[in-house]
Amino acid sequence: MSALRDVGVHRRHFLAAAAAVPLAGCSTFSSGEDDPSRLDLTVQNDRDGPVTVDVSVVGEDGTTYESTSDQVDSGVARTFDVTVGASGRHEATVSSGDWEGRVAWQADACSLFDGSVRVTAESVEVASECVQQR
Repeated sequence: MSALRDVGVHRRHFLAAAAAVPLAGCSTFSSGEDDPSRLDLTVQNDRDGPVTVDVSVVGEDGTTYESTSDQVDSGVARTFDVTVGASGRHEATVSSGDWEGRVAWQADACSLFDGSVRVTAESVEVASECVQQR
């Protein structure tokens, strides 16, 4: 009987130690609420020739997080990774002379947002999703 009692004591000690480790680890990490949100944006050019795209990422308070132009060759996808604020609505606009595509998300609810703009001779296709919620 004493052997069983000893195992029980050791088991309780082990469980208590195991429970304490995650709590200690959590105290050193932030909750994520103040961490910036991130946009992973892909621009795919399926037209016959290259296109020069203007990419702009703006917060609802007017802060510009990205403003750039780049040439995307035919059949090529170009990615843009942009870090934005931790809260509020953010909008990315991809445009070229005769077309425009937009995606938007709430940084309060989404820490990693995926957006894509695909350009063909006939259309501009836009898709987006939050891939990591807060």
